Parts: sequence; C-alpha cells; structure tokens
Amino acid sequence: MPGTIIALLGSPLPHGNTAKLLEQAVRGARDAGCEVEVVDVPSLEFGPCMELFYCNTHETCEQIDEVTPYYEKMKTAGGLIVASPIMTFGIPGKLKSFMDRFQVFYMAKYGRKQSLVPKEIRKGRKGLFISIAGMNIPNVFDGAKLTVLAFFDILDITYWGELLRNDMDRIQDVATEPGLFDAAYKKGFELGKAVIESGA
Repeated sequence: MPGTIIALLGSPLPHGNTAKLLEQAVRGARDAGCEVEVVDVPSLEFGPCMELFYCNTHETCEQIDEVTPYYEKMKTAGGLIVASPIMTFGIPGKLKSFMDRFQVFYMAKYGRKQSLVPKEIRKGRKGLFISIAGMNIPNVFDGAKLTVLAFFDILDITYWGELLRNDMDRIQDVATEPGLFDAAYKKGFELGKAVIESGA
C-alpha cells in the first residue's frame, strides 16, 4: 500500500539500544505520514529455509508459519527498515533466517524473471538500515551491509540510507547520546517523506 513501511527489529532485546533507535526512526516515518508496521522478528515462530524448492514454481513457500503473511505485505510496502545489532560481524541468526525465507522473491525475480513486486512501485521502494556494533574497529558493518543489500535487492528495494554506530561497548546506552536519537528520527522522517513522494 502507498505510504506503508515495514520495520524489522532483528535484536533479541526488545527494549535494547537497537530497539530504541528503531523506535525513533518509526516515530519519524509516522510523523512524515506513513503507516508503519513494526515486526519483532526474534519473537516470531518459524523455521529456517529448508531449500524445498517449492518456490521455484510457486509464489509462496511450502512452509506455513509466522513468516507467511509477510510475503504479501512485502509485495506492496513502499519502504523497509531493518534494525539490527552486529553479532560475529553479521546480523543475528533469527533475522538472517527470516531474510533467507524470502527465497520466494529471489526465485520469482531471478529464476522465473517475474518479480512479485508490482512494476509501478518497484523503483520507488526504499530501504533504511540501522545498526550498532560493540567494537570500534574498521569494517565491522561490512558483512551485515552485504546481507541487507542482498535482501533489499531481491525485494526490489533501493538501499536508500543507513544509520550505523560502533563503539557501543564503551557507550553502553544510546540514550546517553541524544544526537543518535535525533539522527534516527531524521532518517525515519526523510524515508517516510521519500516513500510518500515516490508513490510507492
């Protein structure tokens, strides 16, 4: 639906630093006029992709569980926010498994050459990646960014923006750096405006 954004929380801590930043981004997107559905991915009950290859010829997965409703929702959402901490230079396992289940979109786009996303909104769909890392080292976000880029690509979503903050082992609480809250809100607001203006 136009003006709709799905926000995925990948952190297993529903009230942790990642969740706090996502909350600000969601507030910004809603203030811009978008409807936002927040999905607490670690709380969902679902199995990993088992490569059953049912999606080679169908528009859904053979496994029916709490991921299933999001296939339809992802077809029409105008925007997507992925919020995740960095774990072992990547994203948490439950979020990765959720992404892997969208092999359905991969097979449609690259296997059958028939994207599941309506043609009229493909170019307007935009994605935002929010991530924090404990360590203050170079390239700590690289692995996670590649995964998110691939996820956005199969969903026909442009990697529109990011908010990345490392050194959280020292900072501990994002609330002690109000500039981060402001930055998250601004990113969410700008994403919301961009999604509405694109008509996606």
